[in-house]
Amino acid sequence: MELLKKIHREITPLSNEDSFLVFDRVKDFFDYPVHFHPELELNFISNGKGIRRIVGDSIEEIDNLELVLVGSNLFHGWEQHECTKKNIHEITIQFHNDLLNSAFLGRRIMKPLKDLFDKSAHGILFSEEVTRNMAPRILKVSKLGGIDYFMELFLILYDLATSRNQRLLSTTTILLEDFEHNNKLKTLYDYVQDNYPAKMTLQEVADIMNMSSVSFNRFIKKRTGKTFVEYVNDIRIGYASKWLIERDLSISEIAFMCGFNSIANFNRVFRKSKGSTPTQYRQDFSGIRRVL
Repeated sequence: MELLKKIHREITPLSNEDSFLVFDRVKDFFDYPVHFHPELELNFISNGKGIRRIVGDSIEEIDNLELVLVGSNLFHGWEQHECTKKNIHEITIQFHNDLLNSAFLGRRIMKPLKDLFDKSAHGILFSEEVTRNMAPRILKVSKLGGIDYFMELFLILYDLATSRNQRLLSTTTILLEDFEHNNKLKTLYDYVQDNYPAKMTLQEVADIMNMSSVSFNRFIKKRTGKTFVEYVNDIRIGYASKWLIERDLSISEIAFMCGFNSIANFNRVFRKSKGSTPTQYRQDFSGIRRVL
């Protein structure tokens, strides 16, 4: 299947200071490739009959309404397939895999949430009845603000955790290496996060990693599936997509703030990464709401 030929590691716009990130948009076509990321993702779709969902080794055609929780680093994607509907409503809620630490989840009252997050490693499809009951809350959550927003999202997750007729999607968990637990990858990630607005050379970063340029090139390609330039650009585009949504800045200002010295190069790299121009992306995600 074409969708499975290229699985990539997405760098989401969710920053370390954020708790939840909600994408709320209406679209006519699903064409985002299969991907994975450390953040957990709750995905709600309405009016999507005929779309094909891929979660781990599960491939299914969906009905008009569905709600799925995807665990950390579990690859997933949705494609148009047989869907002929327009105005498909998609709401995606992302949150860090360490939003609630192990000590907190270890409390007796938190056991349903802990179990939910553990099961999400396979992907969880919630029943149609639960999805219909949850839909009004999910549809209005991005219109809340501050602590009310945070608490409602927390309660939605808790109510889903205690809901009945959940179904695990992937028969096995996907053993993708968790880059946060690899010291060398974490060193690389932290350095690029701190320096992405500046010019970086492969040799400079290889020296910081105590590796030769050849070894470093081989290392990053094996661990991320990307070249050094592609990896840095992914992080830059992650920040750019976040700021296009959140900040009232021109596209050229955002491009230069993210380390692109050419607006033409920024537009080219952005389109390749996101499948749209920066202007289209900003318009598509006009309904986003970031919290905390």
